[in-house]
Amino acid sequence: MSPDDRLPPAGEESAAGSGSTRTTASGDAPGDGSTPESPQGPSRAERVRAAGRGVGRGVGRAAAASGRGVRRAGTATGSAAGFTLRQARRATHAEGAGQSGLSRLIELHAFNAAGDAAVAISLAGTLFFQVPTEQARGQVALFLGLTMLPFAIVAPLIGPFLDRFSQGRRWAIGSTMALRGFLCWVLADAVATGSVALYPAALGCLVASKAYGVTRAAAVPRLLPDQLTLVKANSRISLAGVAGAAISAPLAVLASTFGAQWSLRYAFAVFVGGTILAILLPERVDHAAGDREPGWRRRPRPAVPRPVVLGLRCNAGLRLLSGFLTMFMAFLLRDEPFPGWETRPELLLGLVIGAAGFGSTLGIALGSVLRNVKPEITVVVALVADALVATVVAFFYGLPTAVLLGLTAGLAQSFGKLSLDALIQRDVPEATRASAFARSETLLQLSWVVGGFLGIALPLIPQVGLGVAATILVAWAVFVVSAVRSDRGNPGATAAR
Repeated sequence: MSPDDRLPPAGEESAAGSGSTRTTASGDAPGDGSTPESPQGPSRAERVRAAGRGVGRGVGRAAAASGRGVRRAGTATGSAAGFTLRQARRATHAEGAGQSGLSRLIELHAFNAAGDAAVAISLAGTLFFQVPTEQARGQVALFLGLTMLPFAIVAPLIGPFLDRFSQGRRWAIGSTMALRGFLCWVLADAVATGSVALYPAALGCLVASKAYGVTRAAAVPRLLPDQLTLVKANSRISLAGVAGAAISAPLAVLASTFGAQWSLRYAFAVFVGGTILAILLPERVDHAAGDREPGWRRRPRPAVPRPVVLGLRCNAGLRLLSGFLTMFMAFLLRDEPFPGWETRPELLLGLVIGAAGFGSTLGIALGSVLRNVKPEITVVVALVADALVATVVAFFYGLPTAVLLGLTAGLAQSFGKLSLDALIQRDVPEATRASAFARSETLLQLSWVVGGFLGIALPLIPQVGLGVAATILVAWAVFVVSAVRSDRGNPGATAAR
């Protein structure tokens, strides 16, 4: 028997038979002119099933390909994140910072800046560009006065307290983190419900933030490795803060889209992590050579070393210009924008203020890589550079010179603050270092507020406002340089107290 004579399987036979004997509803063969299906061809049901299996296989292959793509993307993202974390850890541990424990303080400061950025974003408003200038001036003046309240607590109370109990710095730093975490949770509820607890909780956050800055700065010399200078160590800590704020700000903005209280709850989580990191700091933070037992006996305040006095004077001028530019340029660019920017005052202000922020970041980055930076010289150069550029802008006011002034002010203030911290850490004894930092922060904030009040009070005429600021800054620079020359000519002069 030939292969063609073999009977088909039962299933095929029934299918073929059913296909060949199909009738209409009347029982007759179809009369529409179509020909019956071939007994040897697949039935319509089989074709549908085959098509379904093909579609299923196609969908399966597409899903598998999508899954592989997602896995590859996840792997790539994880690898990029892992690489970024490894590089960041490598940077924080470089030049002996990992062995001395300074790396942990650097990482902690990133958490601190991340939390502060989230709080600032949560409490920031948009009223500045929505109210008349005179009303906005009154609100800003009130804000400037309120910014001095935390320093009224930090300088006379927290600084001396930390000096008398210098053996518990880890717990002091951790307490400032934990307190801010608790207050952020209170703030979140206050923002959601409109409670009056908003204002005391916000003030408490400011006080705790300033107390952290004092405690952290006083602890840096205890963790300083031999390979790093104080300026470079402070630069790395500040750079970590910039990175932490840059990473945290978008996350806080994303959380705030669900409500301002959610960015505050995000800040709460950040400060909880910072509290844990503070407790895990090396034991060297709690003890240093020459530490004495804590006591309540009042210690005599030693004379402030001349280099520290020089750094304070220079930084006072730098902060005065910074406060003036922040307030004066904000109102000036809103009411008198440059030609072509009349409809975009916010963008114009962001350009000038952004230049100052870029200059500050650039100064921190340069401070972390430059070698043998002498802080006594750096503070004077920064002040003189600010005075010269302010004078140029007063005579040749325009968008390029305004951006140049913002860039110079940010760069000079960054270098000046790094140098001042290094001078205090180097020349002020351990027993009174926290008090010195508290007093220096108070003086610098007072200078910033004075500059801000000056920027609010002066008329919004570029040549007048910038001319007054430049005159004050030049006179101050002359005074500082003259005092330096006088001290050199009279080495036996007593230091300021």
